[in-house]
Amino acid sequence: MIEINNVSKVFQKGSSKNKIEEFYADKEINFKANKGEILGILGPNGAGKTTLLRMIAGIMTPTFGTVLVDGMNYQENELKIKSKIAFLSGNTKLYKDITPMELLKMCGSYYQIDKKTVSTRIKEIIKKFAMDDFINQKISTLSTGQMQRVNIARCLIHNPDYYILDEATSGLDIMASKVILDFIKEEKKKGKCILYSTHYMEEAENICDRIVLMHKGRVITIDTKENIEKKTNTTNLRDAFFALLGGDHIE
Repeated sequence: MIEINNVSKVFQKGSSKNKIEEFYADKEINFKANKGEILGILGPNGAGKTTLLRMIAGIMTPTFGTVLVDGMNYQENELKIKSKIAFLSGNTKLYKDITPMELLKMCGSYYQIDKKTVSTRIKEIIKKFAMDDFINQKISTLSTGQMQRVNIARCLIHNPDYYILDEATSGLDIMASKVILDFIKEEKKKGKCILYSTHYMEEAENICDRIVLMHKGRVITIDTKENIEKKTNTTNLRDAFFALLGGDHIE
């Protein structure tokens, strides 16, 4: 289980009067994500989704509050927690001068997985994502969809319990997106926990068990799609989002 307890992140910025001002990217966030669950993190640009997921992945440290993974915090158990999670964003960069095969072997070494196990997993991954045609090509020569398949593959190599996916299908065509969404559904069936951030409301409607709707760094509701639509008297998450904001337009 992932537990987010009263998490806030404060940044500083310069003002027009040459003064340093503080602002909250996320403020007082609370929720739990369970194994065997796809939890959608939804909201417009600037809602605080990416900052939140980076704190959950241990890339950023909360200004206030705590992130717990299986009851452990990052301060005392960083390496153990990171061995349990995989983080993927739509703009994650890869080493362009090596091949997918070399990258996967390097990731296996990073997680201290024995060579026999790594070899077995790589064969399974190549088959799962139909990577035979480009597994030994330089990453710099791959298409956007192929590169994102490689990105997913590196997340699988250590068989994580938790996936933190931030705009993983952004900019991909319908076929490349389907590969990722099918992968997410399969991992859920294995009992994995997936945190899935997207601005594609319809995509989230199709795969998420529960939805966290965010706006301006705050959570405005957490519930199933059906319950959110019921309490807002709407038929889709997009309309429900605006209803929860009182009909306000996004700035």
